[in-house]
Amino acid sequence: MQKNLLRVKLNQLQCHFTWILQTENIDLDGMKQILHDSVKLDEKYQASSYNQLAFVNCLQGNCEEAIQNLKEAEKVLRENHEDEFDKRIIVTYGNYAWVYYHMGQLTDAQSYLDKLERICQQFPDASRYTAMIPEVYGEKGWSLLSPAAKYYQEAMKCFQRALEEDTDNVEWNFGFATALMRLEGYSGKPENGKFSELAMQLRRVLELDSGHTEAMVLLALKLQDLNENEEALRLVEQALQKSPDQLHVIRYAAKFYRRAGKVEKALELLGKGLEITPNSAFLHHQIGLCYKSKLIQLIKSDSKSSHNLKLQQKVSLINQCKHHFDEAFRLKRSFIMAKLAFAEICAIDKDHDKAGAIYKDLLNLEYITLENKQEIYLEAGKFEFHHKKSESNASKCYLEGFKIKHASKAREGCRYYLEKTAENRLCKNRRDIQAFCIRGIIHMVDGQECFEKVLEIELSNEE
Repeated sequence: MQKNLLRVKLNQLQCHFTWILQTENIDLDGMKQILHDSVKLDEKYQASSYNQLAFVNCLQGNCEEAIQNLKEAEKVLRENHEDEFDKRIIVTYGNYAWVYYHMGQLTDAQSYLDKLERICQQFPDASRYTAMIPEVYGEKGWSLLSPAAKYYQEAMKCFQRALEEDTDNVEWNFGFATALMRLEGYSGKPENGKFSELAMQLRRVLELDSGHTEAMVLLALKLQDLNENEEALRLVEQALQKSPDQLHVIRYAAKFYRRAGKVEKALELLGKGLEITPNSAFLHHQIGLCYKSKLIQLIKSDSKSSHNLKLQQKVSLINQCKHHFDEAFRLKRSFIMAKLAFAEICAIDKDHDKAGAIYKDLLNLEYITLENKQEIYLEAGKFEFHHKKSESNASKCYLEGFKIKHASKAREGCRYYLEKTAENRLCKNRRDIQAFCIRGIIHMVDGQECFEKVLEIELSNEE
């Protein structure tokens, strides 16, 4: 009876245990590795990382370790936010209460509820055990950016709520920019033009803190998308000069140089990053992409080198790609893009059986996000078209990816290749049945989604 009553109180808290309710599609081991790196290297967000580590450890049954994580978070908050400790500690105390509940130490869990009750009495609009203040909204925003893409929209709203009361807070402004960036990356519809909301938000961060080097490199990447390359390069160089050993700066600067075609510079930075965090799946994937760029360049080049030398270089680059993509997936089992990149290299290496088997195995994974499933269908379609020379099988893959109702870059890719296939077939034969079938399915899916949106609006109006 006492445990049930305590559970009712715990469900009223604002903390990780009430924010992230669906954990089946979350790669906890991969998340844990990222958080371990973060607490070592990112002092600014150490408390947030320790809180998230506590949540992950508790889910994995490591409750004693979770309590240690929370003690570290509390220590960081006391040292860095002494003047606003009560505002900052609300989420941590909520996590304490939940971990002790899972350990069966109900008295300890209740003691943290009592602490929260005393703190919340300071805030006029607070409920008994929590206060929805900017610090809580901000912490919630950061926590929702970690587990999966489906939480990004809510994370953005949290930062917006935090900024309503504290418009000049650098942390919440940067959090809002990060959420915008993540959403843009997954939506498949990046902003273009002069008035990019993401670019403006990153400029806002730099207006508040001109030395925010992570905002500099992220703005540089966005400006690179908008072909504003001179300013972008200037920002990257400035960020590297100010923070040459800051891992996030190194990572994003390397991505900038790779996309600019300066692959050797990118590899130099990524190698430096790997010395700092040797178990980073992100860095291994980026290194693999650099070697892939060199491989594609070699294949396309009219090199005057001997055939044997070119073959040796190709084999070496293929092996480098495979090694780093495979390592990225080994370190983070939810990193589907790394495994897809590995499959693409197998296809380039003419190992079609292995590439096909990878696509099939990935689609049979028990827990897989919708955007990952769309990515697999998209890449499998490209494989069928370019390597197996089967337009019909490619179209089947693209259709399966497009029919998954989830806005993503991969879904837009599936749509693009379907429309391109239909257009190409109609150029050859204006009465092509398959082309009209493809266009019909696209319109049918679009129409169904429009009707669903109308119904959603009608229902919300009735409420």
